[in-house]
Amino acid sequence: MWETNGKRGRKNMAAKTFAVIGMGRFGSSVAKTLYEMGYDVMAIDSNEERIQEHIQYVTYAVQADSTDEHALKELGIRNFDVVVVAIGEDIQASILTSLILKELGVKQIVVKAQNERHGKVLYKVGADRVVFPERDMGSRVANNLVSPGILDFIELAEDYSVAEIAATDRMVGKNLIELNIRAKFGVNVMAIKSGPEINIAPSAEDTINDGDILVVIGHNTDLKRMEEKTK
Repeated sequence: MWETNGKRGRKNMAAKTFAVIGMGRFGSSVAKTLYEMGYDVMAIDSNEERIQEHIQYVTYAVQADSTDEHALKELGIRNFDVVVVAIGEDIQASILTSLILKELGVKQIVVKAQNERHGKVLYKVGADRVVFPERDMGSRVANNLVSPGILDFIELAEDYSVAEIAATDRMVGKNLIELNIRAKFGVNVMAIKSGPEINIAPSAEDTINDGDILVVIGHNTDLKRMEEKTK
């Protein structure tokens, strides 16, 4: 069953296209977020009710069995730039779907894993990236609990992360030259959020205002040190 909300071509032709398989909590969140960012998204699930629930939040919603190679071919799955496999409890279906996608030549396959062993198998059958939603969320929550100044925390590798740090009184009214964050703490300011606006790659002369959020990247110990020293 193929459903569309009628909104097509939301980005230019050079933009990435996404397919998300499995409309559970994680999959629906990924699909809806990508769609809200303006990308074309196809949602795939074997449950018709879930497909009906997501028609308004994606470009296309399709009822299909992702372990059926013929069905995925019919959907033109290999034409999508990124396919996210967000199947929940059925590990076998997750692995088989990933294998089929690899054999069909999908450019980039991102798969949700239940645990480390599941993740290792997914990489062996061709997944380009494996995500652990529960583990990653736990890491972010833990870091937020011990570092209240850090609003969000995304682990990039074992020792490096991206963090959102609220501007403190010591920062307000100063520009990046005066703060000298890179020299003092060894971290780089990637962006400055001012309400709904985001200043990507801010210049050294940009001034920090009350309520701003700094998006910084660096070693975890340096991020922690910055958060503590700028209170």
